[in-house]
Amino acid sequence: MADKNIDDLKAIRSMMEQSSRFISLSGWSGVFAGIYALIAAGTAYMLFANSGTHYFETTNRTISIDLLNQLFAIGMITLVLALTTGILFSVRKSRKNNLQIWNHVTKKLLINLAVPLAMGGIFCFALFLNGSAVLIAPTTLIFYGLALLNAGKYTFPAITYLGYCQLVLGIIGLFFVGKGLLLWAIGFGVLHIIYGFYMQKKYQ
Repeated sequence: MADKNIDDLKAIRSMMEQSSRFISLSGWSGVFAGIYALIAAGTAYMLFANSGTHYFETTNRTISIDLLNQLFAIGMITLVLALTTGILFSVRKSRKNNLQIWNHVTKKLLINLAVPLAMGGIFCFALFLNGSAVLIAPTTLIFYGLALLNAGKYTFPAITYLGYCQLVLGIIGLFFVGKGLLLWAIGFGVLHIIYGFYMQKKYQ
């Protein structure tokens, strides 16, 4: 009898989680997103070096239009790869666990995630137009952190902690501009990989 009651409570808890949280998020999507980010950061560093721009030094941080276009292309490719991988792993997990991938919780999650990201994209574009491209790296960390905090209530709690870490790194980057690319690699690369393995171990 006791075992039956425990099973019933687990079933009720599972239904409540499915109705209030997006639980199809896969840890592997975080791992791959981190790998993509590290590759992107390494490629960006090589582009800086080849152009004669010493990103980690206090001199010669002028960024040419051609270099900015290349960095933008790298960023978009990284974003598309991360989103595509995330969707594929989430769909795979939802099918494996017989979960509905698209519902009202998914809509709320995406809206709460998309609004800060969209505002961040506009803000970064304004930085670019006003000649403050060196602030784009920490700014992306800050707005990404805000997006994770905003969407965290609709998925696993670990997302919220990841958001706080991104915010801290972004704020540090605002005061240590020459370390922006390094902090970006830590935030989008290393932390995503750590988060992904944690999620994979805890929730799979």
